[in-house]
Amino acid sequence: MKVIPAIDLMNGQVVRLYKGDPNQKTIYSDDPISVAKKW
Repeated sequence: MKVIPAIDLMNGQVVRLYKGDPNQKTIYSDDPISVAKKW
């Protein structure tokens, strides 16, 4: 099995959408590059 990480971005921020709704999002970071480097 191959694991491929993914980062969801919205307006330059790392986010997670609730049920795909862009109005219900959790922002995890303003720096997607630093998040990607953690992998």
